[in-house]
Amino acid sequence: MIEFSVLGPLGVYEQGCSYTPTAPKQRQLLALLLLNSNQVVSTDTCIEELWENSPPNTSLSTLQSYILQLRRKLRQIPRIGSLRAAHSVLETRDNGYLMVVEGESLDAAAFTSLARKGRDLLNQDDATASSLLAKSLRIWRGSALSDVQTGPVMQSHLVGLEEERASVQEQRIDADLRLGRHQELLGELSSLTTKYPMHEQLHGQLMLALYRSGRRTQSLEVVQRLRKTLRNELGIEPSPQIHQLHQAVLACDPLIDFPNPVTESSFAQALFR
Repeated sequence: MIEFSVLGPLGVYEQGCSYTPTAPKQRQLLALLLLNSNQVVSTDTCIEELWENSPPNTSLSTLQSYILQLRRKLRQIPRIGSLRAAHSVLETRDNGYLMVVEGESLDAAAFTSLARKGRDLLNQDDATASSLLAKSLRIWRGSALSDVQTGPVMQSHLVGLEEERASVQEQRIDADLRLGRHQELLGELSSLTTKYPMHEQLHGQLMLALYRSGRRTQSLEVVQRLRKTLRNELGIEPSPQIHQLHQAVLACDPLIDFPNPVTESSFAQALFR
């Protein structure tokens, strides 16, 4: 099976051999087509991505040349083998092009499929949900298209992908908290809150994990750091949910203890949903 990778460096592989183009503009165009796999990408969109607001007079013919070079590269893949077959993978459509990608041969499609399956099981079978969400996250090999020059069209796609990745990670952590894995989460959450010092949900998750690990003082220190950062950077206070959790930690409220089915079905979900 041909494998396409965008969740990290760009890659085109078959049986461990790489067939990834090396020319910067061809890589950029291929990445755009893969991010929109099985959908027509108009020539205008391709031109906007490649040259933004300053396309050359020869932009259309140059774009057609890039498409031809990509097909020649695809022809080198044994499973494709000919320029005619390459046309069936990278199709020309009215006013655009379409990259045909089968099933989950694109890593972004595999990530989305696993994440959807995991989310469907949240609060029903958290152990399986956590496993599926974790598996989806392991597909990532760094920042999406980390070695590709990106224009305005792709940049919006990449923002969406990174937000989806963060959302899946937060939901997996939620599931792990419900499973009582608070101590195992401390290192990951400490690293994430350092990386994202104004992300309230991650700080709330760290507070809960610390509290449930018997580290109440450190849990309270987390909210103090968050409050200071939000005040200094944005001039705002933490959300009511963080305030509610802070008060619960101060009061040693049994609602945030674990295990406690009432907690996981009401209080904690109100904080993090």
